[in-house]
Amino acid sequence: MRRTDPERDPRDGPGPTHRGEAQGAAPGGEDGDSVPHEVNPGPAHRGGDEDPAPRRGGHAPVRRSEDQNPARRRNGHTPARPREDHGPVRYGPPLPGDGLPVLPELSAVVAAAADRADAQPVGGAPALLEAACGYWTRRGLSCVPDRIVAGPGAPALLLAITAALAGEGADILVPRPCAAWWAPYARLLGRPVFHVPTPAEGGGVPDPYALLETVRRVRAEGGDPRLLVLSVADDPTATVAPPELLHETVEAATAEGLHLVSDETWRDTLHAPHETVLLSPAEMWPDDVTVVTDLAGALLPAGWPAAVARFPATGAGRRLHARVLDVLTALGARLAVPVAAAACYALDEPPPVTERREATVRLHARVAAAAYAAVVAAGALARPPQAGRHLYADLAPLREPLAAQGAGDAQELEDLLTARLGMPAPGGHRFGDDLGALRVRLATGPLLGGTDEERTESLVSPAPLELPHVQSALVSLRSAFDDLRDDAQRWEPPR
Repeated sequence: MRRTDPERDPRDGPGPTHRGEAQGAAPGGEDGDSVPHEVNPGPAHRGGDEDPAPRRGGHAPVRRSEDQNPARRRNGHTPARPREDHGPVRYGPPLPGDGLPVLPELSAVVAAAADRADAQPVGGAPALLEAACGYWTRRGLSCVPDRIVAGPGAPALLLAITAALAGEGADILVPRPCAAWWAPYARLLGRPVFHVPTPAEGGGVPDPYALLETVRRVRAEGGDPRLLVLSVADDPTATVAPPELLHETVEAATAEGLHLVSDETWRDTLHAPHETVLLSPAEMWPDDVTVVTDLAGALLPAGWPAAVARFPATGAGRRLHARVLDVLTALGARLAVPVAAAACYALDEPPPVTERREATVRLHARVAAAAYAAVVAAGALARPPQAGRHLYADLAPLREPLAAQGAGDAQELEDLLTARLGMPAPGGHRFGDDLGALRVRLATGPLLGGTDEERTESLVSPAPLELPHVQSALVSLRSAFDDLRDDAQRWEPPR
C-alpha cells in the first residue's frame, strides 16, 4: 500500500511516506543492509505471465507488499522506487451492490424509527445484539450478546479490531487479491500489510505453505505478524474456499499464534447453496477467530452501513471485545437508529427478507453465469463465480491487442473497460493484485436494468436473461469482449 497525498494525483509521481510504508524494492537502505528479493505472487488468478505455484510441502514464495521493506523497518529511511502509482487517490471500489430497489418492509421499519431522537449505544442496543446472536446460531455459530459488537459498516469494525490486535510493531497478513476495503484500515494505523498468495482452486484464503513461509520471512526481518484477515466467500474472486484448504490454512495460522478475522459478508449469497460447502473458520478454531459480517452483503442496501462482529468466548475474546468497544467509542462509531432498526429486523430473517434474499441470489447467479460465459468465450480467464454479485476476469491472453489500445496495466485496463462497458470495471490493483496483471472485477448489478422498474422486473421474472434490458446489457458486455477477441486473433501470426 503506497501512501499518497489526498490532494495529489498519484500519476504525478511518488509522494511522502511514513513508517511502515516502503515505496519500492530497492536493493537496500542507506545503511547498506540488504533487502530480500521480491517474489512472484503465487498461483492464484494466473494469466500465464507469472511463475508457477509453490508445491505443497515445499517453500512457498513470499510477495513483498508496498509497505514491507525491512530496511525501512530498521532505519526509517524510504528507498527509491520506480514510478508506478496510478488512479484517483480517493477511489476505492465499493462492495458490489444488488442493483435492486429497497425491500418495502425494510423501508417501513426505517420510516417507523425515523422520528426517534435517542442514540443507539456504541456497539449496538441489546435487541440488535440478540438478533445477531440468532443469525449466527442458525448458522452453527453459537454466541451470546456480550460477545457481539455492531458498528456502522465492516470497515469501522475491522479498523477497531486491528487497532486492538495489531498495536505498535504488529504486522497484518491478507490474501492476494483481497477485498479493496481491507488495506485502508491498516494504512490509517501505520501498520504493514503482507499479501500472501492464494491457491489455484479459490481466492480469499491464503495457501497454507505460502502463509507459513511469509510468517517465517516476516519474523526473520524483525516483524511481528499477529493478524490474518481472510474470507471464505470472496470479494473480488467470487469463489468459495474448499473446506480442506480452509482447515489447513487455519491450522497453520493458529499454530503460528495468529488471530484470524473471517469476513463472512458474502456467505449468504452462494449461487448453488445445496452444492457448495461453506465453513466458517470459527467452526474449526472458535478460540482464535473473530467473524465480521457486513449486512450489505445480503440483508441491507449498501447505503445503510451496518455490520456485526462475533468474538471468541474466551478471556482473550472478552478483552478484545472490550478494547474494540473502546476504539468505537473514541471514534463515535455508532449506528444510526433507523439503520439499527432495519438491521435488527433483517437479522431476525423474517419471510420478506429471506424471500428477497433468495430471489436476489438466484437472479445474480444467472446473470453472473451469463457474464462469465461471455468473458471466457472471448479468451479471457476466470473462475466460475460461486457467490456474490461479481466475477474476476484475467485478460492476460488478450495482452497484445489491449496494449495496442493503450491498456498495458490494470489501471489502463480499468479505464478502457469502464468507458467501453459503461459500468465500473475496477482493476485488480485495487484489490492488492499486481498493477501489471490485466485483471478486473465485473459486477452484475449494472446488468439488471437502468431503472427501478426494469430492475424489479428482472427480480420477479422467471426468465430474467430473456428480458430486453438484460439481453441488451449482456450483448454490450459480450460485444466488448468479442471485439478484444477479434483483435487478438488479428494479432496471431499466420500458421
